[in-house]
Amino acid sequence: MFESLSQRLTDTFDRLKKRGALSEEDVGVAMREIRLALIEADVALPIVKQFVDAVRAKAIGAEVLRSITPAQMVVKIVHDHLIETLGAGEPINLNAVPPVPILMLGLQGSGKTTTSAKLARMLKERERKKVLLASLDVHRPAAQEQLAILARQIGVTSLEIVAGEQPVTIARRAMDVARREAYDVVILDTAGRLHIDETLMFEVAAVSQEVKPADSLLVADAMTGQDAVNLAKSFSERVGITGIVLTRVDGDARGGAALSMRAVTGKPIKLLGLGEKLDALEIFRPERIAGRILDMGDVVSLVEKAAETIEQEDAERLAKKMARGQFDLNDLAAQLRQLRKMGGMGGVMGMLPGVQKIKKQISEANLDDSLIKRQEAIIGSMTQKERKDPKLLNASRRRRIATGSGTSVQEINRLLKQYQDMATMMKKMNKLGQKGLMRHGIGALMPGGGFGR
Repeated sequence: MFESLSQRLTDTFDRLKKRGALSEEDVGVAMREIRLALIEADVALPIVKQFVDAVRAKAIGAEVLRSITPAQMVVKIVHDHLIETLGAGEPINLNAVPPVPILMLGLQGSGKTTTSAKLARMLKERERKKVLLASLDVHRPAAQEQLAILARQIGVTSLEIVAGEQPVTIARRAMDVARREAYDVVILDTAGRLHIDETLMFEVAAVSQEVKPADSLLVADAMTGQDAVNLAKSFSERVGITGIVLTRVDGDARGGAALSMRAVTGKPIKLLGLGEKLDALEIFRPERIAGRILDMGDVVSLVEKAAETIEQEDAERLAKKMARGQFDLNDLAAQLRQLRKMGGMGGVMGMLPGVQKIKKQISEANLDDSLIKRQEAIIGSMTQKERKDPKLLNASRRRRIATGSGTSVQEINRLLKQYQDMATMMKKMNKLGQKGLMRHGIGALMPGGGFGR
């Protein structure tokens, strides 16, 4: 999400930085480019106008134009206003007498059912809550069974399905069961439609009146674009929502929905769905999203994601080996497995600073998620001695490994080159240190010493 917007804004600010001192005309040109970038990202026109007018008013102020680093000041103004437009992130509201009802709203195909399961998993794993899932979707074939299957996958209970029962009755029964069996949270997955209609609104309004939810979350596809504004307004006015969950933000969505829906409804974006996996749900933090949009990276989220999946002992053992220069192919295999757990190359690279500036280099490096499993297979076909000492891998050994892993000698050569590049990168990381990496971005680790050289 936000890839096209991020690229356009990065290019605009790079041109500003080359100018040194800025004139009002320079700022005006930059504002026109920002306006076009926001429109192309599917941000609603009224929001675009408000955003650009507010940034321009601050950017042409004397404190900016006379600043020692005016371009950096403009970037900061845009960054701060992005955070303001995205709104303050708010947690899921659990501040009520248990069982706390949470209502999931949205159109059919928005990802409501999967998001309900993801949220249940998050509350169970992170908040240690006992969660009951209940499907109120009596219209879509097998919708209730789908939620029951997802509930089993994440280890939470789903409400028993009773044929012929209507949504309000199901909701009432879910709350009764939750009270009797001491559940902390009840997540109610309502029915969707292909478009907004009176029947849908009447049904969800009746459910809301019955359970009086602590949170009513509108689940919306980030790829919806301009239609997201109408969707948000309808649900906000007719049913009442307390927050927004954006799904499929890992796709090629332009990102305008995030900026538009928050501004139109005045309700916070609370969660982001980042893929189909049931752990692919993030708490929305506007300052981190703004950092990603402006190519400043989101190293904090990257560290948090790593902390959730990395075993502490394994990390410490690898750090000691790296410090002694003993990084081998067993360690590379472990890193490939870790990369898959963290969402693959796309999930990791999107959080690193300076990525927009080296997209061409990343593309040429052929860092494709589909290769990770093949690379693991290659290493798995090696002997322990070969993994510990890659210098043993002569031509005949490489042919044997290619046959055993179902790959080619060329792929093995590329993997060994990647291994050498990683070893070189680790030496650079040790030399740069954390501050150096943050200052220069991930580009400083790329072949040739980074961008601009």
